[in-house]
Amino acid sequence: MQYPEPIARLIDSYTKLPGIGIKTATRLAFHTIDMQEEDVTGFAQSLISAKRDLTFCSICGNLTESDPCVICSDPSRDQTTVLVVEEVKDLMAIENTNEFRGLYHVLHGVLSPLAGKGPDDINIESLVVRLQKHEEIQEVIVGTNANAEGEATAMYLSRLLKPAGINVSRLATGLAVGSDIDYADEITLIKSVEGRTKM
Repeated sequence: MQYPEPIARLIDSYTKLPGIGIKTATRLAFHTIDMQEEDVTGFAQSLISAKRDLTFCSICGNLTESDPCVICSDPSRDQTTVLVVEEVKDLMAIENTNEFRGLYHVLHGVLSPLAGKGPDDINIESLVVRLQKHEEIQEVIVGTNANAEGEATAMYLSRLLKPAGINVSRLATGLAVGSDIDYADEITLIKSVEGRTKM
């Protein structure tokens, strides 16, 4: 069945979101049509506002309403440590733990030769400039994902920063809390043994 053009366009718009297939997009489109008009208007305004009113922090690359972001402008944060993450959502996930009190740097991607992404295509140069300007930074924690691209990016950053006298560390990887050893893959088990800690 061919949908009326407004519905077809709405379905097409929803399919552009990650993880949304045609069935889910169709369900969302019809749910949107069933919503009260003021709710739809508010939803549309939220989308527009998120796109128009947010910018990237000129220091760390975080999404923010004001530049610099609230984290970079907070003097109570540990100014000696910077945690490098792939995306803003990774920063948010770590920040929500309320455990890390240092600063962040968002790469907005990872090195991926197969996808044509090199060092100039992600936010590495501004990290180097930042470290040169702020001699109080003593440690960079690399928090890229534990996949091929994340590991390659971590190794590149380590080789780039260590000669400058910066301590470079990596977030621990291994067994997830609550998981069973016999369900873990070989790489996870290797990383777990390598990253063991004293008790």
